[in-house]
Amino acid sequence: MDFTNKPIRGAPPHNFIDTEWLALQTEEVLEPDTPIVDSHHHLWDRRPNSIYMLPELLADIDGGGHNVRATVFVECASMYRVDGDPRYACVGQVEFVNGVGAVCASGVHGHVRACAGIVGKVDLTEGASAAQVLHACVARAPDRLRGIRHMAAWDSSREVSSLLRPPPPDLLESREFRSGFSLLAPLGLSFDAWVYHPQLHQVIALADAFPNTSIVLNHMGGRVAIGPYADRRKEVFKEWSAQVRELARRANVVVKIGGIGMRLGGFDFHDRELPPTSVNLAEAWRSDFDVCIDAFGPTRAMFESNFPVDKSACTYRVIWNTFKRLAEKFSASEKAALFAETAVRVYRLPATLAMSVDSRQL
Repeated sequence: MDFTNKPIRGAPPHNFIDTEWLALQTEEVLEPDTPIVDSHHHLWDRRPNSIYMLPELLADIDGGGHNVRATVFVECASMYRVDGDPRYACVGQVEFVNGVGAVCASGVHGHVRACAGIVGKVDLTEGASAAQVLHACVARAPDRLRGIRHMAAWDSSREVSSLLRPPPPDLLESREFRSGFSLLAPLGLSFDAWVYHPQLHQVIALADAFPNTSIVLNHMGGRVAIGPYADRRKEVFKEWSAQVRELARRANVVVKIGGIGMRLGGFDFHDRELPPTSVNLAEAWRSDFDVCIDAFGPTRAMFESNFPVDKSACTYRVIWNTFKRLAEKFSASEKAALFAETAVRVYRLPATLAMSVDSRQL
């Protein structure tokens, strides 16, 4: 049974997916041979409201028509254990996703290596004792676990804060969190940072305090244009741009391009009679894209679908067509970095996943 187009009761509107509305707009696939590593997506079973598991992901990938070679799963508080020590509940998610990755690695679903990389969740505020849970996660997925995300996105406006369990406002600055954070680099794990733009200074401070830990900035730094920020967009854009440029001066930070299909970015595509085309989205997102690329450069940036969250705005085909339009001015090597090679390097995935299927001897 498909629940993906049913509203999630009590959840923010950017999670609503209307598949019938999305089907009203079609377009041809651009540059279909370009190898893609989708650096950020989720899997969850939130029945009876929403299911997005491997069949749904593969349906989007297959229907999208792009050359998606692999994906990186990012934690979403799903498939946690309900039995045993609650500190280890998050290990269940890593176990589950590692199984999905193993299924895809068998080739039974073709050349797509879904969940080739895993970004899990461990409560880093446990400090030094978080090491036990981190080691348990690594043990369950030694070939795929590449990072940890402990979401820090917090805002005083309830309209902005979308997490079901909001973190404290200064999570990244707390002594307990930083004690747990210090354990990542020795284990070879990166950190995915999800914050709203007023918190970017906290990511800067974190990058300075731990220069040997790789930090992946999610969703272009979380520029907010709703709630109390809706009437001051120019000021917000200026503040966000300055913080992104400052953050890019830290060599241990890279950025994910995407994640602004949510209402958070202040776009009204969700409310239009027809869903947006890739031309519409590229025009709307270009200013944000240019800031991030000018700051980080293609070799420190990677595209992300953020599906199924961004599926509320467009289809998988349209979102990757949008990225291809945004990247059209770049060289072949720069495009290769944006679409696959940066993700492969940062998440330590097999180099062959950045290659075209046709260029490999399978």
